[in-house]
Amino acid sequence: MIKRFLFPLPTVVLWTILVMAVSCQDAQSPDPKDKDIVDKPEQIDLRKSRNIQEAIGFAMQNNGKVNDTLRLRVDTLVNLVYQNNQYKPLWSKEEKFLELADSLVKFVENCKEYGLFPTDYHNKALHNSAELLKTDSASMKDAALWSRTDLLLTDAFILLSKHLKQGRLKYDSVTLRKDTVLTDSFYLAVLNNAIETKNLKAVFRGLEPKIRAYDSLKAGLKFFLDSVQGFKRYTRVIYPNKDSAALYQQLQKRFFEADLLASPTDPVDTAQWRATFSQYQKSKGLKVTGKVNENTVLSLNNTEWEKFKRIAVNLDRYKLLPDSMPEKYLWVNIPSYLMRVIDNDTVVFVSRVVVGKPNTRTPLLTSRITDMITYPQWTIPTSIIVKEVLPGVKRNPAYLSKRGYSLVNDKGEEVDPSTVDWSKYTKGIPYKVVQGSGDANALGILKFNFNNKYSVYLHDTNQRYLFKNSSRSLSHGCVRVQEWQKLAHYLIKNDSVNRKSTAGFIGSDSLNAWLSRKEKHYMPVRSAMPVFIRYFSCEGQGGKVKFYEDIYGEDRILAERYFADKSIQ
Repeated sequence: MIKRFLFPLPTVVLWTILVMAVSCQDAQSPDPKDKDIVDKPEQIDLRKSRNIQEAIGFAMQNNGKVNDTLRLRVDTLVNLVYQNNQYKPLWSKEEKFLELADSLVKFVENCKEYGLFPTDYHNKALHNSAELLKTDSASMKDAALWSRTDLLLTDAFILLSKHLKQGRLKYDSVTLRKDTVLTDSFYLAVLNNAIETKNLKAVFRGLEPKIRAYDSLKAGLKFFLDSVQGFKRYTRVIYPNKDSAALYQQLQKRFFEADLLASPTDPVDTAQWRATFSQYQKSKGLKVTGKVNENTVLSLNNTEWEKFKRIAVNLDRYKLLPDSMPEKYLWVNIPSYLMRVIDNDTVVFVSRVVVGKPNTRTPLLTSRITDMITYPQWTIPTSIIVKEVLPGVKRNPAYLSKRGYSLVNDKGEEVDPSTVDWSKYTKGIPYKVVQGSGDANALGILKFNFNNKYSVYLHDTNQRYLFKNSSRSLSHGCVRVQEWQKLAHYLIKNDSVNRKSTAGFIGSDSLNAWLSRKEKHYMPVRSAMPVFIRYFSCEGQGGKVKFYEDIYGEDRILAERYFADKSIQ
């Protein structure tokens, strides 16, 4: 039946179908039947087809609406599927569900294990319809109910295929996928594969990312769901909030929901507020202040429901990666403050990193390390000049010399800062600001270069004590690497393994000698190493989910944008 998807129809037949479809859709389709009882089982599939055609015609003219409560999410694709199948039902035969339909209904009910929301795929309607069509003898004869259920199953299948393959986040310039737009033939082929193999889980598994970290997070999500006693929805507290009255209304309602206050609206005096804050802070292991603060609000908002949405966001982030990752690459995860060196899907070593502050973020990017520089100079980016250097030098012309900075004109000549009229510059200056090489240089004594438009690098630092901090969003945007020596020697070793000749090869001995003599040298990385800088605020570890601080607020923004109106049911 469904094999028609795989083979092109003759041109004349296609033209006929197209003309008929256009003609039918030009005319106003009648409202689909609410019921259509068929007494003879051998006739019910024919009546299902008629009902399917009528319902699709109506849906295509009414923005996917099938009736007052049901709407197809991908009506155009659903229409194409049934046109290609002559409007025959796909998920049932006579008065029985096919096994594949049962599998799909169950998958939808449990799709939260994939970071998906069952409500997106008609969960309640499918569950209720399936129950009636299996247990109620009168419903079994209702061709209209069978038809609506068939349409919803197809709609759910197509949307699940899209979300498992592509996710729900908008693709951006960092996305490395080549299939950012899935063709109609893709969906038809996936559906055909499921019907032929009768193995829904295997077909869907084939759509998901082939990345170990994705599987680990999904395994952690399963444990998370098993440990959650339902998803109670709590009031979100907005902080900071210029409207203090609104803030305390939210706090009172939130504390009431947590059984810490007796009423969501009755007046609360200062002593009671202090006691309530102290009780909550103590119960969560927070510093007890008896007052509202950022950490307390973060804890109040960090509910099980919010955690689920964060996991959903992060599972979708993996779907922005290419289908296959390089054999060897560097993975910098901003919220974890860690860099991993990956070789054949195995972690070679891990290094702590320092990343950009929230107001000078480390950008998401993909590039390749092409060279290393010992004892580098630092040419300060324009963004830092505008935000920090220019205000500093206006306050005190000695600002530059105190930090070891030099002012250089376009001829490469050093300029005395005291001779410059700084008052006339606001958005930039016609000079370079350079910090000379040495142990005091902000880049440390080794820099790893990779092409990018943000002027950021991986590098050593002259503030190595910062790696002891648990929160390490402290830089101007570059990534400071604690294990920079391990990284350098790994890159050299990789070049050694892949080199075709010894000509021009620079080994670890040369690097060590230059560093000991404090000499500036350029070292090409001939086997350019891929580097991925990404933002994953939770990961699967040991079968559980490990959450990191959402330091740039990206999770909250994406959860509000894509999942604000979602439900787990």
